[in-house]
Amino acid sequence: MKYYNSNTIIYHNGEFVKAAEEKIDLYSQSLHYGYSVFEGIRSYKTASGETKIFKPVEHYERLKVSAQTVNLPYNYDTNELIAATYEVLKRNEQQDAYIRPVVYAPANMSFAPNTESFLFIETWEMAPFLGEKLLCVATSSFQRPNPKAFKMHAKVAGHYVNSILASQEAKAKGFDEALLLDMNDNIAEGPGSNIFFEKDGVLHTPQLGYILPGITRATVFEICKKLNIPIQEGSYSIDELKQADAAFFCGTAAEVIGWESIDDTVFPKAWKVTLGARIQQAYHQLVHEQ
Repeated sequence: MKYYNSNTIIYHNGEFVKAAEEKIDLYSQSLHYGYSVFEGIRSYKTASGETKIFKPVEHYERLKVSAQTVNLPYNYDTNELIAATYEVLKRNEQQDAYIRPVVYAPANMSFAPNTESFLFIETWEMAPFLGEKLLCVATSSFQRPNPKAFKMHAKVAGHYVNSILASQEAKAKGFDEALLLDMNDNIAEGPGSNIFFEKDGVLHTPQLGYILPGITRATVFEICKKLNIPIQEGSYSIDELKQADAAFFCGTAAEVIGWESIDDTVFPKAWKVTLGARIQQAYHQLVHEQ
């Protein structure tokens, strides 16, 4: 997939510039150690034809929290970043787009704190990250990191090496995606998505602690409240998941996508009559509303 061409515009350190002409310092802590934070945001063409960024305040506020959590200096204004993002979309003539803001560190080969940081915002057109067909998911041999070792609520670039390894392993075995467990062998999340499963008319999802508190995850809670769908958070084993009626991933990139199976267990409920399918439809309507 080609993410940019010679005319693509990004926002970099307060200026709108051509992506093909920009550079970062090869001695940056971010390149050497994965010491940066980022967000994944989507914009949509609404029913009226306008461009709408979905939950931009929530995303940029989480970017701020992520940076502060790992001691990256952060001096950016949320409203200014939202305005800059709309301008990038406009200059690239994009509406249905994926948006990637990144806060990264300067040249620093030591582990000493930085006194400054840099920021860029990129956009590109992207279909749902995991496709649109039901997924065959594999339980990964990789665990989610111990929350005493990492700040799991922060969206840190280095965390995603774990995600990449898990996803690549699953695909090498012929599956569509991976499911990672936590250090206690309870289900945690996908490489880039939160998980929900349905059992006897109730939705269940892993509690916070070992997972990223996804903004799409929070949106699913909002949809469930509106649709009077009961939902519970807790600790769940892989065996409990395999006894579920249905399951789905959710995330900004993936949106809401159902599963066909986990390992060799096929979920018994037809996706079109699941709670997940109702949520998928409601989510699609929500993001395209004016």
